[in-house]
Formats: sequence, structure tokens, C-alpha cells
Amino acid sequence: MDLSGKTAIITGSGRGIGRDTAIALSRKGCKIVLVSRTSLQLEEVKEEIKKSNFL
Repeated sequence: MDLSGKTAIITGSGRGIGRDTAIALSRKGCKIVLVSRTSLQLEEVKEEIKKSNFL
């Protein structure tokens, strides 16, 4: 499934299902908006996506 040009807002993206969903959608070409109560967790997810060259 090609999600290029699409944008997804993922709540709870700092951990668990939200985190995994954000990573999976970024791999499909989707732009991701990460939302979480803790910014440190968001930075970790962002860095993981960056390392995989999906950001």
C-alpha cells in the first residue's frame, strides 16, 4: 500500500501500538504527526524513524 502524500496524526505515538503504527506508516511513505504526553518518548520515536531513513 502506497501512502505517499498522505498525512496521519498518531496519538499515543510515544510507545506501544501508537509507536508501532507511526513507524509502520512512515515506512509506507506517509507523513506522520507524532502526539504524546511525553516529549522525550516522541524524540526517541522520531530518531528511530530518522535512522531508518523514513523521515
